[in-house]
Amino acid sequence: MRPLIWVSKSMAKLAASLTEMGHPISADTVRKELVKLGFSRQSNRKAEEGSKHPDRNAQFEHINAKVIAAQARHQPVISVDTKKKELIGNFKNGGTDYRPKGNPQRVNVHDFEDKRLGKVVPYGVYDVTANAGFVSVGITSDTAEFAVQSIRCWLDRMGRQRYPNAAELTITADCGGSNGARVRLWKIELQKLADETGLVIHVCHYPPGTSKWNKIEHRLFCHITQNWRGRPLTDRLAVVELIGATTTKTGLTVESALDTRSYQKGIKVSKAEMKRLNIAGDQFHPEWNYSIKPRQPSKS
Repeated sequence: MRPLIWVSKSMAKLAASLTEMGHPISADTVRKELVKLGFSRQSNRKAEEGSKHPDRNAQFEHINAKVIAAQARHQPVISVDTKKKELIGNFKNGGTDYRPKGNPQRVNVHDFEDKRLGKVVPYGVYDVTANAGFVSVGITSDTAEFAVQSIRCWLDRMGRQRYPNAAELTITADCGGSNGARVRLWKIELQKLADETGLVIHVCHYPPGTSKWNKIEHRLFCHITQNWRGRPLTDRLAVVELIGATTTKTGLTVESALDTRSYQKGIKVSKAEMKRLNIAGDQFHPEWNYSIKPRQPSKS
């Protein structure tokens, strides 16, 4: 016998198989009987997150307490992450938009990357308290250097003006990608940022497999996706403009800028460099929660 699940067949094939087994039936009757039995056509649902860390909820509580405490001190709290890379060119974009009837947007049949236009990498910084976002649109690689540069741009363009008396910065991020908890370059670049700005940087990572709980995912990125649904991202400027035009009824505002720098992949960080960091882990899961303080300038 073929290893086929019954309901993966079409109604006609199910009817034919049942008829061969001595149960004459039409395809229409098969459909009606399946409905009576409680079956319906359903798509896959993303729900399985894999194994759950035993301290998953405790880490959520820890992050919440850190954020509330920082907000009470009127210190900035940001949620950061990379949105998925986007093809630039006349390519299909998910979703639908209103157009004259019978006149859909015509796009390329194949999604082969345009060698001239390439892709863009949107890295987002979401100000949790102010409900405002900044998205840096990179044109090369999603690296830790690019991630921290995006935070630096947010600080220069929006953060300093909104928090003129800031002495610290709290960052919530997921556990993987360019801002992952185990990425050495991420910590090296954050140390540089702390040295430049004089800010004490507190970082809290969400447990593995829980990145969707990071505020930026459902407070910023989902609205950007809705804003450009059904529209080909024909050039880099279109991406920046569509991101910058994103608003919500709750008052979300977004700024965006193109980052044309070239970021090198595969930069190695030695143990000696890591030892020079002014970093201290929290008592609770120091691999997820840590603070980076500015280093004292060396005496000449």
